[in-house]
Amino acid sequence: MPARDRLSATRGFLRDRFRVGLKRSGASVLPALQMTICAVGAYAFAEYVLGHEAPLFAATAALISLGFSREPRMRRVLEVGIGCTLGITVGELLLHLLGNGLWQAGVVLFVSLLLARFLDRGVIFTTQLGLQSLLVVLLPAPDGGVFTRSADAVVGGVFALIVTMLAPRDPRREPKSNVRELLSELSAVLRQTAEALARSDSTLAWHALVRARNTQPQLDLLARSIRDAREVAQISPAYRRYLAELGDLRGSVSYLDLAIRNSRVLARRTTSVINHAALSDEAVEKVSEVINDTADAVDVLARALGGGESPAMRERHLRQARNELAAVGSRLHPESLDVTDLQGDALVMLFRPLVVDLLEATGLTHEEAVSCLSKV
Repeated sequence: MPARDRLSATRGFLRDRFRVGLKRSGASVLPALQMTICAVGAYAFAEYVLGHEAPLFAATAALISLGFSREPRMRRVLEVGIGCTLGITVGELLLHLLGNGLWQAGVVLFVSLLLARFLDRGVIFTTQLGLQSLLVVLLPAPDGGVFTRSADAVVGGVFALIVTMLAPRDPRREPKSNVRELLSELSAVLRQTAEALARSDSTLAWHALVRARNTQPQLDLLARSIRDAREVAQISPAYRRYLAELGDLRGSVSYLDLAIRNSRVLARRTTSVINHAALSDEAVEKVSEVINDTADAVDVLARALGGGESPAMRERHLRQARNELAAVGSRLHPESLDVTDLQGDALVMLFRPLVVDLLEATGLTHEEAVSCLSKV
């Protein structure tokens, strides 16, 4: 590669990295401010109220408990507090049995890590138990005894919970944003599949399949964000009123997961249908149309589940998406779509479960969703 091209590529890479980093930092301003207040507050409380000397672990525990991690905060608080206390206990017991020294420290750390993995799979729990048992052997006890660090961990965890309860950020914001992105991707997969069918382009259908498979990280992220949002709503009086809405969203997401999986099956089958020229021109036009109509309904569903409107507007969009999907379902039969080939029949029949999943995501029961499908 010529030097000029390498320089241009390097500039492009640095520019993209700067843009991504700036966006990530901008989105982290509020969490970083919360973490700063939480850590400094926990340290000050442990030092000036409890009288602990240099209670660094109070600030550390607050940072770990609050953090940028998507793991539930209550679990992180418990892992820090229990892991710290248990680690100190194990370290003290082994210290009396083995004494001080480097090899003793190695034995203590090894035993503590195995014990932590036996008790729980949590990474934070394992780290805290091992670290505290090691500190007991290697460092002199602080004023007030070895369990002073355990008290500091509790202080840090409590401050993290208080900040979470008082946080001004709406816990619904992130899961709603995630569900909008996921449904936008599902809509794009359906449109790409319809275009592939209309253009008789099996490569484009394969690209739609790859795109549908690549939604799995988005699904995982959405599930974690809903879990985290529900935890915040449970412990925060200001947001407890959102629990029912978040519960409904979690239920819808389980059906969206199934719809995504069925979109992969649809895209794969479309590839085979195109390669075998299984549909007539009339059938291609009609099947492509119902797939595009489904994508339109998915866009409406995204506004319902991921929008920030009032409950009345949310219900209005849900009803619109439900009606549009029911209209698609009423046409989903090989005879209605002029499909006569066996492979074409399979394509239509594989599309029906996807529409049922989406109807259930709007709030219908399985029986109600199935009743919307064509019986012709």
